[in-house]
Amino acid sequence: MELRAEALSYGYPGRTIGSEVEVALTAGEVVCVLGPNGGGKTTLFRTLLGLLPVQAGHIALGGRPLQDWSRRNVARVVGYVPQAHTAHFAFTVREIVLMGRTAHVTAFAAPSHRDRHAAEAALATLGIGHLADRVYTEASGGERQLTLIARALAQEAELLLLDEPTASLDFGNQLRVLDQLRALAEQGIGVLFSTHDPDHAFLCAERVLMLRDGRILGAGRPDDVVTRDNLRQLYGVEVDVVTATLPDGRTSRLCVPGLEGLRTVRRPRSVPTCH
Repeated sequence: MELRAEALSYGYPGRTIGSEVEVALTAGEVVCVLGPNGGGKTTLFRTLLGLLPVQAGHIALGGRPLQDWSRRNVARVVGYVPQAHTAHFAFTVREIVLMGRTAHVTAFAAPSHRDRHAAEAALATLGIGHLADRVYTEASGGERQLTLIARALAQEAELLLLDEPTASLDFGNQLRVLDQLRALAEQGIGVLFSTHDPDHAFLCAERVLMLRDGRILGAGRPDDVVTRDNLRQLYGVEVDVVTATLPDGRTSRLCVPGLEGLRTVRRPRSVPTCH
Protein backbone atom coordinates (compact mmCIF):
# COMPACT_ATOMS: atom_id res chain seq x y z
CA MET A 1 0.00 0.00 0.00
CA GLU A 2 1.26 3.47 -0.87
CA LEU A 3 0.07 7.01 -0.17
CA ARG A 4 1.48 9.52 -2.65
CA ALA A 5 0.97 13.24 -3.21
CA GLU A 6 2.41 15.01 -6.26
CA ALA A 7 2.62 18.76 -7.00
CA LEU A 8 0.24 19.22 -4.07
CA SER A 9 -1.17 22.61 -3.12
CA TYR A 10 -3.34 22.64 -0.03
CA GLY A 11 -4.99 24.91 2.51
CA TYR A 12 -8.38 26.45 3.17
CA PRO A 13 -10.91 28.33 1.04
CA GLY A 14 -9.27 31.55 -0.06
CA ARG A 15 -5.95 30.69 1.59
CA THR A 16 -3.13 28.45 0.35
CA ILE A 17 -0.93 26.96 3.09
CA GLY A 18 1.40 24.75 1.04
CA SER A 19 2.31 24.36 -2.60
CA GLU A 20 4.30 22.05 -4.88
CA VAL A 21 4.62 19.46 -2.08
CA GLU A 22 5.71 15.91 -2.88
CA VAL A 23 5.07 13.17 -0.29
CA ALA A 24 5.29 9.40 -0.56
CA LEU A 25 4.69 6.77 2.11
CA THR A 26 4.92 3.03 1.49
CA ALA A 27 4.37 0.04 3.74
CA GLY A 28 7.25 -0.79 6.05
CA GLU A 29 8.95 2.60 6.22
CA VAL A 30 9.06 5.53 8.65
CA VAL A 31 9.00 9.06 7.23
CA CYS A 32 9.54 12.03 9.53
CA VAL A 33 8.17 15.52 8.78
CA LEU A 34 10.15 18.32 10.43
CA GLY A 35 9.07 21.93 10.58
CA PRO A 36 8.41 24.93 12.82
CA ASN A 37 5.04 25.91 14.25
CA GLY A 38 2.77 27.21 11.52
CA GLY A 39 4.82 25.50 8.82
CA GLY A 40 1.82 23.62 7.39
CA LYS A 41 2.36 20.14 8.85
CA THR A 42 -1.10 19.62 10.36
CA THR A 43 -2.91 21.00 7.31
CA LEU A 44 -0.82 18.71 5.10
CA PHE A 45 -1.79 15.67 7.15
CA ARG A 46 -5.48 16.58 7.05
CA THR A 47 -5.26 16.97 3.28
CA LEU A 48 -3.51 13.61 2.85
CA LEU A 49 -6.39 12.03 4.77
CA GLY A 50 -8.99 13.65 2.52
CA LEU A 51 -10.35 15.80 5.34
CA LEU A 52 -9.48 18.95 3.37
CA PRO A 53 -9.86 19.32 -0.41
CA VAL A 54 -6.83 19.45 -2.68
CA GLN A 55 -6.25 22.87 -4.22
CA ALA A 56 -3.88 21.63 -6.94
CA GLY A 57 -2.00 18.45 -7.77
CA HIS A 58 -3.30 15.06 -6.70
CA ILE A 59 -3.20 12.41 -4.01
CA ALA A 60 -3.32 8.66 -4.68
CA LEU A 61 -3.89 5.83 -2.22
CA GLY A 62 -3.00 2.36 -3.41
CA GLY A 63 -2.62 3.73 -6.94
CA ARG A 64 -6.18 5.12 -7.01
CA PRO A 65 -7.16 8.78 -6.68
CA LEU A 66 -7.99 9.52 -3.06
CA GLN A 67 -11.34 11.04 -4.03
CA ASP A 68 -12.41 7.64 -5.38
CA TRP A 69 -12.16 6.13 -1.90
CA SER A 70 -15.06 6.25 0.55
CA ARG A 71 -14.34 7.70 3.98
CA ARG A 72 -14.98 4.28 5.53
CA ASN A 73 -12.50 2.53 3.25
CA VAL A 74 -9.85 5.19 3.82
CA ALA A 75 -10.27 4.62 7.58
CA ARG A 76 -9.67 0.90 7.09
CA VAL A 77 -6.35 1.57 5.38
CA VAL A 78 -5.02 4.76 7.00
CA GLY A 79 -4.96 5.45 10.74
CA TYR A 80 -4.62 8.99 12.13
CA VAL A 81 -3.39 10.33 15.46
CA PRO A 82 -4.23 14.04 15.73
CA GLN A 83 -2.11 16.57 17.56
CA ALA A 84 -4.83 17.24 20.13
CA HIS A 85 -8.12 15.65 21.06
CA THR A 86 -10.84 16.84 23.41
CA ALA A 87 -13.41 14.35 24.66
CA HIS A 88 -16.75 15.66 25.89
CA PHE A 89 -18.03 12.45 27.46
CA ALA A 90 -16.60 10.33 30.26
CA PHE A 91 -15.43 7.41 28.14
CA THR A 92 -12.85 5.08 29.60
CA VAL A 93 -9.45 4.68 27.98
CA ARG A 94 -10.51 1.20 26.81
CA GLU A 95 -13.62 2.62 25.15
CA ILE A 96 -11.60 5.32 23.36
CA VAL A 97 -9.22 2.68 22.00
CA LEU A 98 -12.13 0.45 20.98
CA MET A 99 -13.41 3.35 18.85
CA GLY A 100 -10.51 2.59 16.52
CA ARG A 101 -12.51 -0.42 15.36
CA THR A 102 -15.38 1.75 14.03
CA ALA A 103 -14.37 1.27 10.39
CA HIS A 104 -14.61 -2.52 10.84
CA VAL A 105 -18.02 -2.55 12.54
CA THR A 106 -21.34 -2.23 10.73
CA ALA A 107 -23.77 0.46 11.85
CA PHE A 108 -25.44 -0.24 15.22
CA ALA A 109 -23.48 -3.48 15.67
CA ALA A 110 -21.78 -4.25 18.98
CA PRO A 111 -17.99 -4.73 18.99
CA SER A 112 -17.04 -8.34 18.39
CA HIS A 113 -14.58 -10.47 20.34
CA ARG A 114 -12.00 -9.70 17.63
CA ASP A 115 -12.58 -5.98 18.05
CA ARG A 116 -12.12 -6.17 21.80
CA HIS A 117 -9.01 -8.31 21.41
CA ALA A 118 -7.50 -5.75 19.00
CA ALA A 119 -8.17 -2.96 21.53
CA GLU A 120 -6.62 -4.90 24.41
CA ALA A 121 -3.59 -5.79 22.28
CA ALA A 122 -3.06 -2.13 21.40
CA LEU A 123 -3.23 -1.13 25.07
CA ALA A 124 -0.69 -3.81 25.95
CA THR A 125 1.64 -2.85 23.10
CA LEU A 126 1.94 0.71 24.42
CA GLY A 127 2.15 -0.43 28.03
CA ILE A 128 -1.03 1.34 29.16
CA GLY A 129 -3.20 -1.65 29.98
CA HIS A 130 -3.32 -0.44 33.59
CA LEU A 131 -5.13 2.69 32.37
CA ALA A 132 -7.90 0.77 30.59
CA ASP A 133 -10.62 1.59 33.14
CA ARG A 134 -9.52 5.17 33.81
CA VAL A 135 -11.79 7.94 32.57
CA TYR A 136 -10.09 9.44 29.52
CA THR A 137 -10.83 13.04 30.50
CA GLU A 138 -9.14 12.47 33.88
CA ALA A 139 -5.91 11.10 32.39
CA SER A 140 -2.81 13.25 31.98
CA GLY A 141 -1.95 14.82 28.63
CA GLY A 142 0.71 12.20 27.99
CA GLU A 143 -1.64 9.34 28.91
CA ARG A 144 -4.29 10.72 26.55
CA GLN A 145 -1.75 10.91 23.73
CA LEU A 146 -0.73 7.29 24.28
CA THR A 147 -4.42 6.36 24.26
CA LEU A 148 -4.89 7.99 20.85
CA ILE A 149 -1.90 6.09 19.48
CA ALA A 150 -3.36 2.86 20.86
CA ARG A 151 -6.66 3.72 19.16
CA ALA A 152 -4.82 4.01 15.83
CA LEU A 153 -3.09 0.67 16.42
CA ALA A 154 -6.43 -0.98 17.16
CA GLN A 155 -7.61 0.23 13.76
CA GLU A 156 -5.13 -2.24 12.19
CA ALA A 157 -4.46 0.14 9.31
CA GLU A 158 -1.70 -0.41 6.77
CA LEU A 159 -0.51 3.20 7.01
CA LEU A 160 -0.37 5.51 10.04
CA LEU A 161 -0.23 9.31 10.09
CA LEU A 162 0.72 10.78 13.46
CA ASP A 163 0.73 14.54 14.01
CA GLU A 164 3.38 15.27 16.67
CA PRO A 165 2.75 12.02 18.59
CA THR A 166 5.46 12.78 21.19
CA ALA A 167 4.48 16.40 21.90
CA SER A 168 2.87 15.77 25.31
CA LEU A 169 5.10 12.94 26.45
CA ASP A 170 7.97 12.83 28.91
CA PHE A 171 11.39 11.69 27.75
CA GLY A 172 10.82 8.02 28.55
CA ASN A 173 7.47 7.83 26.81
CA GLN A 174 8.88 9.68 23.80
CA LEU A 175 11.46 6.94 23.36
CA ARG A 176 8.82 4.23 23.84
CA VAL A 177 6.65 5.77 21.14
CA LEU A 178 9.55 6.15 18.70
CA ASP A 179 10.55 2.54 19.37
CA GLN A 180 6.97 1.48 18.69
CA LEU A 181 6.92 3.39 15.39
CA ARG A 182 10.06 1.53 14.35
CA ALA A 183 8.50 -1.80 15.41
CA LEU A 184 5.34 -1.06 13.40
CA ALA A 185 7.43 -0.44 10.29
CA GLU A 186 9.18 -3.76 10.82
CA GLN A 187 5.70 -5.34 10.83
CA GLY A 188 5.04 -3.84 7.40
CA ILE A 189 3.11 -0.71 8.41
CA GLY A 190 4.00 2.62 6.80
CA VAL A 191 4.43 5.45 9.35
CA LEU A 192 4.40 9.18 8.61
CA PHE A 193 4.88 11.36 11.69
CA SER A 194 5.67 14.99 12.42
CA THR A 195 7.86 16.33 15.19
CA HIS A 196 9.78 19.42 16.27
CA ASP A 197 12.79 17.38 17.38
CA PRO A 198 15.27 16.66 14.55
CA ASP A 199 16.90 13.93 16.67
CA HIS A 200 13.73 11.89 16.20
CA ALA A 201 14.52 11.63 12.49
CA PHE A 202 17.91 10.12 13.28
CA LEU A 203 16.40 7.73 15.83
CA CYS A 204 13.77 6.00 13.73
CA ALA A 205 13.18 7.38 10.22
CA GLU A 206 14.43 6.21 6.83
CA ARG A 207 13.45 9.47 5.21
CA VAL A 208 12.83 12.99 6.39
CA LEU A 209 10.88 15.83 4.85
CA MET A 210 11.59 19.42 5.94
CA LEU A 211 8.56 21.68 5.62
CA ARG A 212 8.74 25.45 6.04
CA ASP A 213 5.99 27.90 5.10
CA GLY A 214 4.24 25.14 3.20
CA ARG A 215 7.20 24.37 0.95
CA ILE A 216 9.70 21.52 0.94
CA LEU A 217 13.07 22.74 2.16
CA GLY A 218 14.70 19.32 1.87
CA ALA A 219 13.81 15.65 1.51
CA GLY A 220 15.82 12.44 1.69
CA ARG A 221 17.83 10.37 4.14
CA PRO A 222 18.27 11.97 7.59
CA ASP A 223 22.07 12.00 7.30
CA ASP A 224 21.81 13.91 4.02
CA VAL A 225 19.00 16.32 4.91
CA VAL A 226 19.29 17.06 8.64
CA THR A 227 22.32 19.31 8.35
CA ARG A 228 23.46 22.45 10.11
CA ASP A 229 22.60 24.68 7.14
CA ASN A 230 19.16 23.15 6.63
CA LEU A 231 18.29 23.38 10.33
CA ARG A 232 19.34 27.03 10.36
CA GLN A 233 17.00 27.71 7.44
CA LEU A 234 14.20 25.63 8.95
CA TYR A 235 14.21 26.99 12.51
CA GLY A 236 16.27 30.18 12.30
CA VAL A 237 18.76 29.05 14.96
CA GLU A 238 22.28 27.69 15.03
CA VAL A 239 22.43 23.91 15.48
CA ASP A 240 25.49 21.69 15.24
CA VAL A 241 25.03 18.13 13.95
CA VAL A 242 27.61 15.84 15.50
CA THR A 243 28.43 12.14 15.51
CA ALA A 244 28.54 10.53 18.95
CA THR A 245 30.03 7.17 19.86
CA LEU A 246 27.74 5.13 22.09
CA PRO A 247 28.98 2.87 24.94
CA ASP A 248 28.41 -0.24 22.81
CA GLY A 249 30.60 1.14 20.02
CA ARG A 250 27.81 2.21 17.69
CA THR A 251 27.65 5.77 16.41
CA SER A 252 24.67 8.08 16.23
CA ARG A 253 24.04 11.52 14.81
CA LEU A 254 22.84 14.16 17.27
CA CYS A 255 21.71 17.77 17.06
CA VAL A 256 23.36 20.13 19.55
CA PRO A 257 22.07 23.71 19.88
CA GLY A 258 24.74 26.25 19.03
CA LEU A 259 25.60 28.92 21.58
CA GLU A 260 26.33 31.65 19.06
CA GLY A 261 24.16 34.67 19.59
CA LEU A 262 22.73 33.57 22.90
CA ARG A 263 22.95 35.98 25.78
CA THR A 264 25.61 35.26 28.33
CA VAL A 265 24.05 33.64 31.35
CA ARG A 266 24.63 35.88 34.33
CA ARG A 267 25.34 34.43 37.71
CA PRO A 268 22.81 35.46 40.35
CA ARG A 269 24.04 38.06 42.75
CA SER A 270 24.94 36.76 46.17
CA VAL A 271 22.50 37.62 48.90
CA PRO A 272 24.11 39.40 51.85
CA THR A 273 23.99 37.49 55.09
CA CYS A 274 22.55 39.21 58.12
CA HIS A 275 24.41 38.84 61.38
